[in-house]
Amino acid sequence: MRAARGLPASLPAEARIRVARGLGAPRLVAVGLSAVGASVYFILGVVAGGLLILGALLTWIRGVSRDIGRLPREQRISTAVLPAVPLRSGDDDA
Repeated sequence: MRAARGLPASLPAEARIRVARGLGAPRLVAVGLSAVGASVYFILGVVAGGLLILGALLTWIRGVSRDIGRLPREQRISTAVLPAVPLRSGDDDA
């Protein structure tokens, strides 16, 4: 009778258990949890980026609104009005 690799020959045959090698449940759980963790971090990044963009956009709109509010409602004329004079026949500017 041959002893299994790594086991002493003095063990009875009933004590020896053959374990099939495979991926195993612990590895599957580890891969699944890491995928869930990565997706959670990705979603948090997307939400944080969206909030950052939204805050910048609102600040920009608020600043533009404040600047528009500072403008006068009507523009005061600060120069003389040009007289409506017909062109002379010798001036061909066009």
